[in-house]
Amino acid sequence: MAKPGKAYKETLNLPRTDFPMRAGLPKSEPERLARWESSDVYARIREARDGAEKYILHDGPPYANGEVHAGTALNKILKDVIVKFQTLRGKDAPYVPGWDCHGLPIEHRVAKELGPKLREMSTVEIRSACREFALRFVDKMRGQFKRLGVFGLWEKPYLTLDRDYEAVTLESFRALLEKGYIYKGLRPVYWCSTCRTALADAEVEYHDHQSHSIYVAFSVEADPDGVFDGELGGARVPIWTTTPWTLPSNVAVAVHPDFEYLIVRRGGERYLLAAGLAERVYSELGWEGAPEVVKRIKGKDLLGLVCRHPFMERDSVFVPADYVTLEQGTGLVHTAPGHGAEDFYTGRKHDLPIVMPVDDSGRFTDEVPLWSGMSVDEANGPIIDHLGELGVLLGADRVSHSYPHCWRCKQPVIFRATEQWFLDVDHEDLRQRAVEAAEGVNWLPRWGAERMRAMLEQRPDWCLSRQRTWGVPIPGLYCEECGELIADARIAALARDLAAEKGCDAWFSEPIESLVPPGLKCPKCNAEKFRREEDILDVWFESGVSHLAVLKRTEDGLRWPCEVYLEGGDQYRGWFQVSLLTAVALKDAPPYANVVTNGWVVDETGRAMHKSVGNVVNPDDICKRWGADILRLWAASGDYMRDIGLGDEIIKQSTEAYRRIRNTLRFLLGNLGDFDPAADAVGDDRLEKLDRWALHRLALLERDVTAAFEDFEFHRASHLLHNFCAVDLSSVYLDVLKDRLYCSAADSPRRRAAQTALYRIAESLTAYLAPILAFTADEAWENLPGERPVTVHLADWPDNSRWEDSELETRWNTLLSVREAVLKALEPFRAAKRNSLDALVKLRAGDEDTLQLLDEYGPANLKDLFIVSSVELQGVGEVEDEAPVIVEVDVAGGDKCPRCWHVEELVPGLPGEEPICRRCADELGVD
Repeated sequence: MAKPGKAYKETLNLPRTDFPMRAGLPKSEPERLARWESSDVYARIREARDGAEKYILHDGPPYANGEVHAGTALNKILKDVIVKFQTLRGKDAPYVPGWDCHGLPIEHRVAKELGPKLREMSTVEIRSACREFALRFVDKMRGQFKRLGVFGLWEKPYLTLDRDYEAVTLESFRALLEKGYIYKGLRPVYWCSTCRTALADAEVEYHDHQSHSIYVAFSVEADPDGVFDGELGGARVPIWTTTPWTLPSNVAVAVHPDFEYLIVRRGGERYLLAAGLAERVYSELGWEGAPEVVKRIKGKDLLGLVCRHPFMERDSVFVPADYVTLEQGTGLVHTAPGHGAEDFYTGRKHDLPIVMPVDDSGRFTDEVPLWSGMSVDEANGPIIDHLGELGVLLGADRVSHSYPHCWRCKQPVIFRATEQWFLDVDHEDLRQRAVEAAEGVNWLPRWGAERMRAMLEQRPDWCLSRQRTWGVPIPGLYCEECGELIADARIAALARDLAAEKGCDAWFSEPIESLVPPGLKCPKCNAEKFRREEDILDVWFESGVSHLAVLKRTEDGLRWPCEVYLEGGDQYRGWFQVSLLTAVALKDAPPYANVVTNGWVVDETGRAMHKSVGNVVNPDDICKRWGADILRLWAASGDYMRDIGLGDEIIKQSTEAYRRIRNTLRFLLGNLGDFDPAADAVGDDRLEKLDRWALHRLALLERDVTAAFEDFEFHRASHLLHNFCAVDLSSVYLDVLKDRLYCSAADSPRRRAAQTALYRIAESLTAYLAPILAFTADEAWENLPGERPVTVHLADWPDNSRWEDSELETRWNTLLSVREAVLKALEPFRAAKRNSLDALVKLRAGDEDTLQLLDEYGPANLKDLFIVSSVELQGVGEVEDEAPVIVEVDVAGGDKCPRCWHVEELVPGLPGEEPICRRCADELGVD
């Protein structure tokens, strides 16, 4: 509307609200947080939902070893959206946050802080330092999570270092041991020489790595089946490897029994090669000409061959293996059971010796005197040189390939056969049971189901032991006399009770006698003196039993199983999988109904965030500059199941969307400043057609937003809410409504009808926004008129389904298409510096049905819908391009009312003031 004269301006109902246009979130949000805490809002929410249907989201514990980064913030906000939505839906949705407080990430940071002092400290002293470090960061991260508006039982989180939690961890170990799942044995494991510990699959990540690529010729020593026709001189078996350092451990050459192999002659020597790789080997070694084939033979007929190790005093026998491929190499696979999973199991099957001459720090022992004390990486070059000197190095190069690295120190790992504790994933058919249990889970995105199945089907036994200090001890004893391991459920029960009473430090500090069950004797030598196991449990085991340790907290509203886990995609190897394994093993069911995966946070160009690159975005900085609600809107607006970008430009887009939503809320609240819903609301029969359409659109919003939240599609919910504000409200309903709101008498039935609809829309929209815009929705809620709960987060999800009207939708689709045509026709009128209220719009409908609809709606209502002064219906005409109407725009006849700016015939106005239109005179009570 244009500006009226001063006297008439005072008669208008202009918006009035304390809800400011400028949000000032960096200042207002901490103030609101303080009010939430002082009034104990979370406790009031818990009390209000006591006894309601439960909805449990179980929090995956982040490591207590650093500040909250963008990925952690994204994850926590997404979880909070779920919990707030389910709470508004009337469910009892408690949230107990947790932290992973044990393990190498924390021990690694503490070791850096302590420096040389670490060597002088006892195990218990190191553990104490780790505990203090973890608790320090729990406090730090707790404050950062709360700043994001995340509700939860922050003063009673679950911590894996708590005595009760440690006791449940040990009880879970005891139960699995008693059921026969746990054993200690020699197995190949990932080994980090830098961290000096075994690693589980979930602790390994793959990066590009430059490795040596060498071909080595083994000489045939025995040929009982006449493969080389009894002539062993010059009979060579080439193998290929990218790990020269494993050659000292070679004890066999593996061949595929079904492949065809060739004996080819080159110079005075004969070489054995897989037929499918012969030409490639010739090419890579630079051998000219085509292979001169002397003989063809099946792999199964090579198994009598025996080679001599190139430089160790031992033989290398031929064994069959189905894993031999024709992708690269020679088809003759160097086999070292001490340094590879497939090699190890082949060795076990064929009774091969397990040679493993590498110590915990990744250095050769005296078993390899040539390179004793040298790290395996350092030894690669000397080993290659030695092979060259022996005349058995056929070729050497470098190759870039994906290689396993330690997730913590980022250094390449090695395979090493060592005595470790394992969980047997095939005991009692656990693997298959887990696969079947996973089929009953709703995995989002959908590919998660197949990913979990593949990982379960391919995974090895779970390595549970770590050669570290900070964690839950493995409750085992060794006989002092003969070294026999005693793995007894009674020992685990004792350790469990000790942890519950004194904490896990007691395992390392208490006298050995307190760890020995009464009457325990060595089953091998009958001795009664023992020493304790010093290894600790894999931290993934600790977090993997969190469903048992945490969901049993019924006093905090929890119960087993839960509705949902939500974590990053790496947790298919980690928390999702280990939780499933422990749950199926101990409770024969999955611990969750839904598993939702969020992607990684990347920069605006799609690159991973790294401090070294300088592209890290700190959530705290966003909160200080823009506010937590902007970060929450960012988190909810992107398709978080994919990688999601974050940077200044993206945040600016979120601020623009936020501004549109806030302005809409402010308009709604401003026009309810004089509205008392108890006294002023009108009945349904007094609502105008436009109001009914707006409430119908609200009903559709409720339907679609509810479904989006239920389906974890928060980006869809966010876009629906934004579009409702920007399109249905701002571009149509509120735009049309201004005249009725501002120019009608304050208590006129038409204005009260509009306010009744606005009130319902404002109250509902605020609640629908609350899971995402936790602070802003609460601020808007405070500014709504009428009686209501003290915070929007104590409200119930508004039900507007009664307003849904499909017939109304059809009619209004036509009316809005006509409006669009009119607005387009008005563009030249506006371009000529004319106000749309100066216009007369003449319409000819494209068909009789459209004309009837326009006639039923009426010219008086149509002029309001088009925001013009007059509308004439001129029958049916021939339209072009399927347009609903033909529009002609002319200048309206009459004079401009100084109060409402409509062009009408004017009548006397207020005493001493200009004449006004008949409608304004009636609203002002002018005779």
